Amino acid sequence: MNERLRTYRAKRDFGRTREPEGRNGSGGPAPRFVVQIHDASTMHFDFRLQVGDVLKSWSVPKGPSDVPKDKRLAVPTEDHPLEYEEFEGVIPADEYGGGTVIVWDHGTYEPLSHDRQGRPVDFAESLERGHATFRLHGAKLRGQYALTRFREDDWLLVKTAEGRKRGHGTPNPRRARSVMSGRTLAQVAAEGEG
Repeated sequence: MNERLRTYRAKRDFGRTREPEGRNGSGGPAPRFVVQIHDASTMHFDFRLQVGDVLKSWSVPKGPSDVPKDKRLAVPTEDHPLEYEEFEGVIPADEYGGGTVIVWDHGTYEPLSHDRQGRPVDFAESLERGHATFRLHGAKLRGQYALTRFREDDWLLVKTAEGRKRGHGTPNPRRARSVMSGRTLAQVAAEGEG
């Protein structure tokens, strides 16, 4: 059992929710990322980066932006299992995080963090230090981003000015469609899948 998933497992009753329990495993040759829209007690986006054998996770209330220099608050949440990258469905209302989830975007990412001498830094270490840069290769999000801690439990997710000068910002979560199934939150909720 992966000890890094202890908090994740403690918050869920897997007899009631169809969220993945998390088995020991590893991802593919390139680390993965996923952005899920989660219509829970408050609508938000969940931004997750594979770091080793877990998905490091942040709740991003306004969602990630593809507009360079847009600053988005990102609040850390518990690590999630790698299988969560494909989770889409309805979490029962009386369970932790109850609500509907769709996979808005997913793909791979390239760690880009360096030290002051320009040498590559281990990505997990750069997150520990409070600043990590990476390039997303997703269906919707592409380009260089940075996560920077500015208070103990608050981070900023920012797209750098590299590449596109103008993006579209963040989609309306109620109208956004899953990159996996093409469904909206309302369609997933109506089907009651989880």
